[in-house]
Amino acid sequence: MRLVPTILCGGAGSRLWPVSRDLHPKPFIRLADGQSLLHKAFLRGAKLPGVQEVLTVTNRELFFKTQDEFKEVNEANLPLSYLLEPFGRGTAAAIAAAALSVEKSHGGDALLLVLPADHLIEDQAAFAAAVAQATRLASAGRLVTFGIRPSAPDTGYGYIEANGSDVLRFVEKPSLETARSYVESGHFHWNSGMFCFSAASILREMEQHAGEVLSAVRACITASRAATGSNVTQLELDADTFDKVPNTSIDYAVMEKAQGVAVVPCDIGWSDIGSWNAIGDLAIADTQGNRIEGKAVLYDVSNCYFRGAGRVIGAVGVANLVVIDTPDALLIADKSRSQDVRHVYAQLKAEGNDAHKIHNTVHRPWGTYTILEEGPGFKVKRIEVKPGASLSLQMHHKRSEHWVVVSGTASVVNGEQQLTINANESTYIPALCKHRLANDTDQELVIIEVQSGGYLGEDDIVRFSDTYGRR
Repeated sequence: MRLVPTILCGGAGSRLWPVSRDLHPKPFIRLADGQSLLHKAFLRGAKLPGVQEVLTVTNRELFFKTQDEFKEVNEANLPLSYLLEPFGRGTAAAIAAAALSVEKSHGGDALLLVLPADHLIEDQAAFAAAVAQATRLASAGRLVTFGIRPSAPDTGYGYIEANGSDVLRFVEKPSLETARSYVESGHFHWNSGMFCFSAASILREMEQHAGEVLSAVRACITASRAATGSNVTQLELDADTFDKVPNTSIDYAVMEKAQGVAVVPCDIGWSDIGSWNAIGDLAIADTQGNRIEGKAVLYDVSNCYFRGAGRVIGAVGVANLVVIDTPDALLIADKSRSQDVRHVYAQLKAEGNDAHKIHNTVHRPWGTYTILEEGPGFKVKRIEVKPGASLSLQMHHKRSEHWVVVSGTASVVNGEQQLTINANESTYIPALCKHRLANDTDQELVIIEVQSGGYLGEDDIVRFSDTYGRR
């Protein structure tokens, strides 16, 4: 059996703002054990028998961030492949692209195990047993979904009605009364969004039920560019042709219409981590029902969840709150309204406020930068450059920059000059000057950058060459 775990990594995670942002979505959130949801998705797939490679479908803006996550946990050095979307087009498009890729690399009888990157599964042994059952059904040509045995009526999930392993129908999120009747009947399962099928089977069903999606994805792949490196393959999907792919889910496009769909009912400690309440429940409660990640000092406080990012949180005389503190945003919510956090995210996005999109610390393929302070005409950043990494050769129209090396050694192109700058040394980069910052050592490089000028936006960059293929 050739099994290819296929991780779908994206989304905004708007219900988990302010930790989740457009460029730091839910899969990258670290839990109390230090692992991200993406770490856990990779490991649960990689530990299974028969795995040939791990395939990930993600936004191209998240590619290097995803690579860094996998480097932390890919101890077996499994081959990795990536399909990089310019923007989201729903799970039908992502799975069509993945199936075409797997068919080409491993043949039509290879099995895809589709795993959303933002779910939590706490029982690996039960998960492996469910996958073993699913692969037997998928090897026989069935399209297989995983149904979670419901612990209580819940209106936040879709449901699957089944007779044994045979799916009778998929149901959208029901009312509470309907959900209660589903649970009492014993014939319904929560729809987990995980699937298993052979590349040939899903492509055959897509040809029949979602031909427009499949043909558009095929055209996109033909127009796209691939790159192969050491143990890593990536295909950056062409934006112009991908824009023509219908935006729809695999459930609606195929699973609800196909005949002979199978379900594997399972009890695997599954959660879609859809709110701060769900994350808070993973932390250990104190005697007053409070759950704390970070540092909090409490007086007469009960049934609250506090998550901090360095600063001390103080609370007095409150109950049933969620308090999430990040360096640039603070969330305070009633625990019973934690699902409504998405409305704050939506308003920030509508206003064009960057707090919906990025954190003060922004990840780049070469390292990170953190905005320390900014005001009219100036911005101060802390820049960390990984060993052996370099920024692009670039120029700015509107701003000048002053670089001070804090630690490490910087290799700098400043106009016609090639400079080596050590700790406590600096250089000045005027506007319209070509420049590059690089770290040619095996130690991390840290600099402070002071920008000044009439416009300091990140889009004031003209790249002349870039190690990472960015335009």
